[in-house]
Amino acid sequence: MSEGKKIILVTGGTGLVGKAIEHVIETNKNENEKWIFVGSKDADLCDKKDTEKLFEKHKPTHVIHLAAMVGGLFHNMTHNLDFLRRNIHMNDNVLQTAHENDIVKVISCLSTCIFPDKTTYPIDETMIHNGPPHPSNYGYSYAKRLIDIQNRGYYDQYHRIYTSIVPCNVFGPNDNFHPSASHVIPGLIRRLYDLIKDGNTEDKVFTILGSGKPLRQFIYSLDLANLIIWVLREYNSVEPIILSVDESQEVTISQVAEAIAQAFNFKGKLVYDTSAADGQYKKTASNAKLRKYLPNFQFTPFNQAIKDTVDWYIKNYDRARN
Repeated sequence: MSEGKKIILVTGGTGLVGKAIEHVIETNKNENEKWIFVGSKDADLCDKKDTEKLFEKHKPTHVIHLAAMVGGLFHNMTHNLDFLRRNIHMNDNVLQTAHENDIVKVISCLSTCIFPDKTTYPIDETMIHNGPPHPSNYGYSYAKRLIDIQNRGYYDQYHRIYTSIVPCNVFGPNDNFHPSASHVIPGLIRRLYDLIKDGNTEDKVFTILGSGKPLRQFIYSLDLANLIIWVLREYNSVEPIILSVDESQEVTISQVAEAIAQAFNFKGKLVYDTSAADGQYKKTASNAKLRKYLPNFQFTPFNQAIKDTVDWYIKNYDRARN
């Protein structure tokens, strides 16, 4: 590895996790690192030549690959082919261009939703390929799984240390709050904001799609940003690593809705539309591997992280991704 200055290119750098990394870096600068955050306006990563131009322009030594076509449960269910093809093109272009430019390290972002649908819990890093993913998001899941396969190929043939991180569900400031593209937390925040913007009264009814019973682990984006920076600087293996809160911090969707309602000081009532699909009931992930490296890492308490996110959204509504 070069002893010179690291030049770190962050794809998807204008999104939720990219903005969180940028915030952490600004408050904890390292003079031996230059960080470059790029978004979809800077390059079409589904186009190889555009990807090559991006690398030629910035000449990175390291890449954090966050860019992806993403969406919530219902968007995934109706666009699996789009999720498969766009993410395969994007990931292959980034990894191959990194290889061609002798990039020292690439960290690609996977997701716990790519794990097998039928499995035992908790899931860990060895189980990614142990069976088909949930049918609701197979396109996204298989495209992301292929990153792990490709990383191993670059290591076997060229000794590249290209690796992947597997976060649980991420939320925080700068999330995507658009109704058709948002995940559960930003989606609920947006809908409750819209419901009460003209008056927070007791007669308002906040409807949550599904039973509220599914369990999820959620990680605050600033916590994830700190962990990704640690992976960049300290973790040197092609083997994936799960970046998740502890199993004890798993919450139900109803607990999520209640935390958001509390953060807004919502005066109405919550109801659950049980005719809507719940998706996967649970996908509990083990962070035992992470804890071996960072036994004392402190995650932001969930209710505090929800409150901070809601406060950010209220303050920044006009510039949020709505």
